[in-house]
This record gives sequence, structure tokens and C-alpha cells, in this order.
Amino acid sequence: MKSLLRKIKVKRSIFVNVYMSRYFIGSPWIGSFFYAVFSAKFRRENYAVLNGKIEHLKNSKKANIYTLIRNTHRLEKGLLMRPRRDVFAADYIKETVDNFEPFYLSATNIEETQLQWSFDVLSEYFSVAGNHSIIDKQRDRFRELVGNKEVDITKCKLIPYHRQFENKPIISYEDFYKLTKYRRSVRWFLDKKVPHELVEKAVLAALQSPSACNRQPFEYFIIEKPDLLKEVVNIPMGIKGYQDNIPMLVVAVGNLDAYFDERDRHVIYIDASLANMAFMLALETLGLSSCSINWPDIEQLEKKMEKVLSLKKYQRPVMLMAVGYPDPEGLVAFSEKKNLKDIIKYR
Repeated sequence: MKSLLRKIKVKRSIFVNVYMSRYFIGSPWIGSFFYAVFSAKFRRENYAVLNGKIEHLKNSKKANIYTLIRNTHRLEKGLLMRPRRDVFAADYIKETVDNFEPFYLSATNIEETQLQWSFDVLSEYFSVAGNHSIIDKQRDRFRELVGNKEVDITKCKLIPYHRQFENKPIISYEDFYKLTKYRRSVRWFLDKKVPHELVEKAVLAALQSPSACNRQPFEYFIIEKPDLLKEVVNIPMGIKGYQDNIPMLVVAVGNLDAYFDERDRHVIYIDASLANMAFMLALETLGLSSCSINWPDIEQLEKKMEKVLSLKKYQRPVMLMAVGYPDPEGLVAFSEKKNLKDIIKYR
């Protein structure tokens, strides 16, 4: 009976995806109708995006850290513009102070945090912005707020600056290219514990990667406890055969509550992947290696990962990375890359 049901399911899938789908490509609306009625392939993404949007709006009623980060970055861009406008950000400066105030009042120490960055940027902004009824009102409000806490607003430091080219590290292109060639997906690791301080160094480097409005909408779940590791390594595909050789697994998870609109739903993948590449290159400089593991959107696997990691409904796994000390006796795939002419299109 199970075999018969499986055959029916396969035939239905072939009929829908191969034969029926071609009749639903006339317009975006018709395409959406196809996925709403005949296919559940986007159901989890839709559900997660909606949950993220609602969570974002719910947090915005109090104070939303993502809104504060985004607006602080927008202020930075206004401060560094050439020429800089005398009046700018009037349309979102109240929202920025609204979100800054509760975080600032509840903080015991703002130094060495993103709150310090927001504080410094706001201080600089109010010191240079021209007169405007909205800006003037928020300027008075901000200065009263920080004045009550007796913080010296003249000591701004985490603001747009001129890069000091004499401080540029001496890394030649040839050395960097060698590093990119040396880094390969390693699947065989030594039976050796990965020190947390090295992982944290690699993550620190990863966090320097660009991120849309500096929101960094991702987290790293570091899996190393034997029982949990055994459970998690058996969830993704493409890892069979070497899963028992992995001493540490890193799961990059995107947070869709970073966004107020569906338009940004794919940014978790872009921002996390930018950071992940820097993370993997940093590992190589620390004597460690990695293997990136694809995470396709398969409902059965998504459910398992959500349960094992206790993910929230607006969190999505982006990709996984095996991490460890490379076994010098283990082989790596050559993986020849495409030719430049197949990649570059000058226009």
C-alpha cells in the first residue's frame, strides 16, 4: 500500500511540475495562483516572512534595534555625502530618537556597543544639521535625554571618517589569491577540539563584511556537543559519508524580523553569505578549515532543523559549515572554476 501511494505521489508531482506548470507562466499573478493551489514550495518562506514582518512591527511599538541600526546607518550616509545637505533625515529622525531612547535609558554602559555608535552618530548629526522644525525638536529632546545621564556629547568617535591609508595592511593581491586558491572544502578533519577563541576570531572577521543598512540579520549556531552534533549532521543532504568526521558544525541562521517589508526577504541570504565567505577565509589563517554545506528549501528537513535548534517561526537556516583542523592525509576536490570570459560581461 505504501509503495502504491508513493508511486501515486510521484506521478502527481511529475504531472503538476512538468505538464501543468507550463500553463501558469503567463503573468506573475497566474504564477502565484499556481503556487498557492498546486505547490507548497514557497509556503514556508511565505510563512516565515510574514512572521518576521509581524515580529518587527510588534517590536516597533516599544523599541526596535533593527530600526535603530538601519536609521543610524542612514544618518551616516547623510553625514558623508558630498556635498552634504544642510537639512536631511527630517522624515525619520523622530523614529530614530524614539528607538534610541529606551535602549539608552536601560543601558548601564554604552561603550563598545552599537548603542555607542548610534549615540555618536546622533550627536554628530545634531551638531551639524541645519534648522528645521522637526530636527530642532528632536535635537532638544536628544540633548535633554543625554544630559540627564551626564554623558559628554563632544566625544564622538564612531562616526564617518577618512580612512588612514598608512594603516592599510600589507597584503598583496598575489597573497590573497593564494589564500582563495588554498581554501578548499575540507571533509576530513583531525579528531581535535576546535578552540572557541579561534571560532570567535573568525566570526569577528566575518562581522566586518558589508550588510544592508548594517543590520547583520543572521546568527551562528555553533554545534559541538556530541549528542546534538550527531543529530544535526544527519539532517542536511550532501554530507553523507563524512558526517561522523565533523568535530564542529556551524549553522548560519537568518532573522526575518529584521525587516518591515517583504521586499527585503532575500537579504538574509545575501548578508549571511557575504559574512560566511569571510568567516571561511579567516578560518584558514587560523589553521582551521571548513566545508560549506548547501541547505535546500525542503520542508521535511526544515521542520527537523527548526525543532532541533528551537528556531523561531521567522528564522531560516541559510547554510551550514563543517569546521575543524584539516587532516593532512585527506583529499580535497580540485573543483576547477569557470573561465573569466564565462563570468564577466562588460557592457
